[in-house]
Amino acid sequence: MYRGQAERHISRLTRDTLALILAGGRGSRLKHLTLWRAKPAVPFGGKFRIIDFPLSNCMNSGIRRVGVLTQYKAHSLIKHIQRGWGFLRGELGEFVELLPAQQRIETSWYTGTADAVYQNLDILRNHNPSQVLILAGDHVYKMDYGAMLAHHVNSGADVTVACVEVPVERAREFGVMAVDEQGRIVSFQEKPETPAPLPGRPDRALASMGIYVFNTKFLYEQLIRDADTPYSNHDFGKDIIPSIIETYRVMAHPYRDPATGKQPYWRDVGTVDAFWEANIELVGVTPELNLYDEEWPIWTYQEQLPPAKFVFDDDDRRGMAVDSMVSGGCIISGSKVRHSLLFSNVKVRSFCEITDSIVMPDVVINRHCRLKKVLIDKGCHVPEGMVIGENFEQDAKRFYVTPRGIVLVTPEMLGQELHHAR
Repeated sequence: MYRGQAERHISRLTRDTLALILAGGRGSRLKHLTLWRAKPAVPFGGKFRIIDFPLSNCMNSGIRRVGVLTQYKAHSLIKHIQRGWGFLRGELGEFVELLPAQQRIETSWYTGTADAVYQNLDILRNHNPSQVLILAGDHVYKMDYGAMLAHHVNSGADVTVACVEVPVERAREFGVMAVDEQGRIVSFQEKPETPAPLPGRPDRALASMGIYVFNTKFLYEQLIRDADTPYSNHDFGKDIIPSIIETYRVMAHPYRDPATGKQPYWRDVGTVDAFWEANIELVGVTPELNLYDEEWPIWTYQEQLPPAKFVFDDDDRRGMAVDSMVSGGCIISGSKVRHSLLFSNVKVRSFCEITDSIVMPDVVINRHCRLKKVLIDKGCHVPEGMVIGENFEQDAKRFYVTPRGIVLVTPEMLGQELHHAR
């Protein structure tokens, strides 16, 4: 197939595809960061939210029909999508559609990833796509789904599963698969205790990215069969994929850069340590995740804020940031910020030192604070003179300290009730 023909082929495939983003999970391993928000709504990278990455991948891949399935504490996620993703033209058949759990078919909430799609079968049938692309809403990466769709169709697959190589000690967090010489999946285990390594590579395993392409009719058949199966978890990784690999053609799609053959950036920011690390990597000179890529932009809701400002230039009171990212609306007033990432609208009062820290939106850090390896949640007002990150024993009495020594601080831990349960 010539290049122009291949591009038109992929264009037709993306146009006829409906993407479903599974965004209803709590993400409990993120601890207090998901106490009041779903994991896909967690801020990331200074101005984005995690959900922006799969949504941007859809837009950049030419997929303009997207459903977002929500459930757990979805208000901030819904508000973000309404504000930032309402630019598509409905009269052209483009949309980002919110699909909250609403008991359309069953009288229960979504009980698993497959059940979430099953409960929206009537909506899927109404859109009548040729393929359904199912995406996890809680990973950070940039991927052209058009290449995966072409691979799916050209290989004659019923289902295609995107996969990455991961260290074998981390593989128990994912679905782990084995493939034959043609790339057909011959075994699949969801979060196994002892993951099977790749042949000849005992330190690596092949893991599912939680990205699936289904032929639409086949998806309907499997969802209905699974819904009628007693004791099923109604989950793609636990139930549907393992149950079909022997009978049907289930293919693996390796996540590779077509130019280099290398595995691109992909992060499951599912723990506080992993979340801090993925954010702090961005302040490096040439981070693996390039947020300045004009060819594959990450779209988001752009709050209208003034530029960041740094004030005072006295020897003992100098507003400065070194090896850091500072978002719009921030004011660094006579304080030092080093190797840190500040989200939008952060105010740092005088005589503070902030190092190796992630500061989320709308935080106020009052005078004479010292913060090191701290992750401060949105809306915190850090009291004057507070020192965090220098004495883990004391920190653990007030805050959450991770195995790697990152200190998570939320408004509730500071006695500041931004959210009220009643």
